[in-house]
Amino acid sequence: MNYLNKLERKIGKYAIPNLSLWIVLTYAIGYIMMYMTPGLIKYLTLEPALILGQGQVWRLVTWILIPPSSGNIFFYLIMMMLYYSLGTSLERTWGTFRFNVYIFGGMFFTVLGAFATYGFYYMTGALTVGIGYYVTTYYINMAIFLAFAVCFPDMQILLWFIIPVKMKWMAYVYAALTIYDFIRSGAAGRIAIVAALLNFLIFYLSTRNYQRVSPKEIHRKRVFRTQMREAQHMAGVTKHKCAICGRTEEDDPTLEFRFCSKCDGNYEYCQDHLFTHEHIKR
Repeated sequence: MNYLNKLERKIGKYAIPNLSLWIVLTYAIGYIMMYMTPGLIKYLTLEPALILGQGQVWRLVTWILIPPSSGNIFFYLIMMMLYYSLGTSLERTWGTFRFNVYIFGGMFFTVLGAFATYGFYYMTGALTVGIGYYVTTYYINMAIFLAFAVCFPDMQILLWFIIPVKMKWMAYVYAALTIYDFIRSGAAGRIAIVAALLNFLIFYLSTRNYQRVSPKEIHRKRVFRTQMREAQHMAGVTKHKCAICGRTEEDDPTLEFRFCSKCDGNYEYCQDHLFTHEHIKR
């Protein structure tokens, strides 16, 4: 993304290295406060009504201290170790600046979502205090998990330290749970979910290759296939043949064939077997 490259050249030096460690440390502080001074937590939540009405501007930042889970200490430590590992890997993959943009973008959208919820409730005459209980860092951590799953879909983790599960399947489960939470939540909860995950949606959509579905590319492929069929028909030979099913372009003109980069050798597969075949290793 060119605009990120330009932005990185200008302000990249201000990016915070090892941001995942700082996030985990803020959660640790919030977790200690939750159990030692539980009454103080209500002064940390993101409440737009109190920020605008009483000038409690610290709430724009302090809500980040509230950890995404209030379970037992063992579960908390496991989750923080997991998110630290995922965040560190993403920072190494993307670079410090882009990871900073991703995390702070999620926080920024969350704040905007809270104020949008406040505006909605204010116009409808509903209760405007209590929004902060819907605004947590849970879905920001979810965005880290989903981004990692998109980057490394086939990486395995040990569920409950026993069951090996690929990241992509865990992501599907988390996505289903998020959709379920979205359906059963009210307006405040839905806006909070969408706002917190908006950075992931932007990341996911911006990394897709849309050229293959453009009208120009579709027309080019259609003309190319027509020309190849005519040339092969005149020569009496086929250009493509699936190494699994043996089908060629003459069996079905709409079939697409690709070589597998993970197989040792020049093995070509049709669209039905390109992602399902067992890789050939010498």
